[in-house]
Amino acid sequence: MKNYTITVNGNVYDVVVEEGASTGAPVVKAPAAPKAAPKAPVAAAPAAASGAAGGVKIEAGAAGKVFKIEAKVGQAVKRGDAVVILEAMKMEIPVVAPQDGTIASINANVGDPVEAGALLATMN
Repeated sequence: MKNYTITVNGNVYDVVVEEGASTGAPVVKAPAAPKAAPKAPVAAAPAAASGAAGGVKIEAGAAGKVFKIEAKVGQAVKRGDAVVILEAMKMEIPVVAPQDGTIASINANVGDPVEAGALLATMN
């Protein structure tokens, strides 16, 4: 008999696996309700924010780690310019500006783990 902790869609389950008596196949016994899951990692507090945050959000498209910050607060960017580079599964994934504008805040630091949809920056 072995005990495991398994996370499925953010729900944490403690399960016990034991060998079945008649068939030899594993039998899984799980609790009816999941335990409370630990908080998922998200972007940290602003690294460098001057003034109020902008109205246009720049969010992570995938879970990963902040690898590099390409833009600075106050910098003018064009649509498609890389603002933050994420690293996921040994790939570098650029998160780009959705429109022309000025970076209002950077809301992540290099090395921060982020989930898909985490706010990385804002722009005006």
